Amino acid sequence: MSFTALVFLAHCLLLLHRCMGSEAGGVFDHGRHGVSLARVDEARAPSRCGGGTTTSPTGGGGSTPPPKPLLITAPRDAGEYPVLVFLHGYLVVNSFYSQLFQHVASHGYIVVAPQLYTISGADTTDEINAAAAIVGWLAGGGLSSVLPPGVRADVTQVSISGHSRGGKVAFALALGHAKLAVPVAALVAVDPVDGMGVGQQTPPAILTGRAHSLRVSAPAMVIGTGLGELPRGPLLPPCAPRGVSHAAFYGELDVGAAGAACHLVAGEYGHTDMMDDETPGARGMLTRMICRSGGARAPMRRFVGGATVAFLNKWVGGDGAAMDGIRARPEEAPVALSVVEFLDDKAIAQTE
Repeated sequence: MSFTALVFLAHCLLLLHRCMGSEAGGVFDHGRHGVSLARVDEARAPSRCGGGTTTSPTGGGGSTPPPKPLLITAPRDAGEYPVLVFLHGYLVVNSFYSQLFQHVASHGYIVVAPQLYTISGADTTDEINAAAAIVGWLAGGGLSSVLPPGVRADVTQVSISGHSRGGKVAFALALGHAKLAVPVAALVAVDPVDGMGVGQQTPPAILTGRAHSLRVSAPAMVIGTGLGELPRGPLLPPCAPRGVSHAAFYGELDVGAAGAACHLVAGEYGHTDMMDDETPGARGMLTRMICRSGGARAPMRRFVGGATVAFLNKWVGGDGAAMDGIRARPEEAPVALSVVEFLDDKAIAQTE
């Protein structure tokens, strides 16, 4: 073989290695599973959802209803899948994240998204307790009757995620503010917010103002936005105020307790840019009017979905290829990342 041919072959192998080892790229695309969406009411059997996805399975009539209405997104293919509980942001609807849920579910996860409330005050205690009750319902087998035929949920542990105020509630669960029926496998907080500002936190306050004070029980990923800390206009407050948003949550994580943590920030995107392209109604309109936006939501949604999948793959599925790919080649993400931070045993050893 000639030298030129060898160089060409080496180049091809390098490209192949990058593509395969950067499963980082793969998680940002829709996965191999078709997915179904099902609504489960507090007191009724599952009902069919409109739209382009498949509808809910039948057979839930004899099951115990969940403590809160649910939107469940699951792979259609038979098999057993880990569960991610996703907690919505302040005063929004769980279905505003349906495209994000479909992305995650297409990679082999069941996403359970409760509607924690319609109207709520400042105190998040009821939301924390309601989310813990949902985990108890899952652990008790309530999910089995509302999944597609042949699909089973692994409820020996659950991962917890949440956006905005829901990210704060997710942290509260991982910190033990409510007793959970099963362990937390992983924590993913999407632009979490703890109130209107430093000294204006909503009860119970999660942030303490002290570095490494949050002893969460599982590996944690904090996803942030650069525009969330900026007001949309002179008369509007920022949706994710500096000092009580993603950087503060990450800075206060006790990595020794969590085992590992990472912090990824999409600097050119806003607080609600991971939601669906269309968010109907007055609440949906407010998601665009109040919070500053980076424009099209699809890139940010792909990033949040892919990063979540990569993190769960590593800490739930035991496959770190995609997460390692993001760490090594953050430029392959569908958005420009202004912050890429990782803390784990290896990183801690390097700083000591």
